[in-house]
Amino acid sequence: MKPQDFDFLSGLLRKQSGLVLTEDKAYLVESRLLPVARKHGFAGLDPLLEALRLAPANGPLVYEVTDAMTTNESFFFRDIKPFDQFRQFVLPRLLASRTPAQPIRVWSAACSSGQEPYSLAMILREEGAKLAGRRVEIVATDISREMLEKCKAGLYSQFEVQRGLPVQYLVKYFAQIGDKWRIDAGLRELIHFREFNLLQDPAALGTFDVVFCRNVLIYFDNDTKHTVLERINRLLAPDGFLYLGGAETVLGISDKFQPVPAERGIYARVPAAQSKAAS
Repeated sequence: MKPQDFDFLSGLLRKQSGLVLTEDKAYLVESRLLPVARKHGFAGLDPLLEALRLAPANGPLVYEVTDAMTTNESFFFRDIKPFDQFRQFVLPRLLASRTPAQPIRVWSAACSSGQEPYSLAMILREEGAKLAGRRVEIVATDISREMLEKCKAGLYSQFEVQRGLPVQYLVKYFAQIGDKWRIDAGLRELIHFREFNLLQDPAALGTFDVVFCRNVLIYFDNDTKHTVLERINRLLAPDGFLYLGGAETVLGISDKFQPVPAERGIYARVPAAQSKAAS
């Protein structure tokens, strides 16, 4: 790919999704965009990029290219520790600090193919006795309509259910449909899937007690990271929790969050007075 074409594609992706396409990720362009080119009858990447230059910013071709480049891998109970923390640390604290009439709301941002919110739903089902009938809502969002349709279907391949999913949960919460596995309808009902771009203002999603935004910020530049964290701060409960990925941090990006002691990857809001004093 010519340097000017790479620069054009990088600028387009940053504007549409916040994704920073660095040269070390250039190998992804061909593998992800050639199927889009073939679908539209283009002989290769060059004519696809020519068409992109002429396409409207909100048109289907721009959407498909952005979708193809921003779809990321996911699997059940990824890295396991964040989910152990949710069960053993986060959930007990939320239950202790809220009345039974107060619902608990969790946001799974950039949920990809749905394994993260479904993993949380399985934990909540397992902890049902402790919830004692309390309403819990999971809102799962992604920029990709195709991924959201997969999420809603709750249908996964043998390979997908073998990655991170405990066998007892496979037996308990999935039914085999041919060579696929469909997750329990009751778990699907716990989750509200919505199309959402993290470059947008999430205010319409409501307030949350827990936000999972794991392995997302690493794809953004610092200004975009700052904006996303500022917006999450505004919709997170004062005693809520933010999850980031293992390679992500708020250090030098936002003064609104601080690490939770002894709980790697979890952040709490800095009290408003303390944050103002720091600034």
